[in-house]
Amino acid sequence: MPLLIDDTDYNLEEQAGFILRKAYQRHTSIFAEHARDQLTSMQFLTLYRLAIEPGQVSQNALGRLVAMDAATTKGVVSRLVARGLIESKRDQIDRRRYMLSTTAKGRAVLDGMLPKMKTVTVETLSPLTEQERHQLISLLHKIT
Repeated sequence: MPLLIDDTDYNLEEQAGFILRKAYQRHTSIFAEHARDQLTSMQFLTLYRLAIEPGQVSQNALGRLVAMDAATTKGVVSRLVARGLIESKRDQIDRRRYMLSTTAKGRAVLDGMLPKMKTVTVETLSPLTEQERHQLISLLHKIT
């Protein structure tokens, strides 16, 4: 059955969402190659953010810091706690809230992952010149 729309003014390969999805798939593949099942990208983001934040971070605040919804944050945190990479303690002031921090084991895993993550970024952006890399990162910041 033929298309009911005039497809001459719409080219899927030129749509931002489609291009971003392909770029993300490429990045994810490179990440998986280097992470070698150590951490998922969301686990890495979570562990890294907790490690660089001073003191403990509430689970709610963590979700905002890594741009994850509450349900996803809860799942990621649960898996990292189960692996002993972060610890979760009830807040002494607000007993409804859980405070998170990295463990020594989590920081050791993160230390081992950081050089790999730098390589992931380099490989993801490898088709670009240095100027194009800076420009792309700047433009992506502009739309987020």
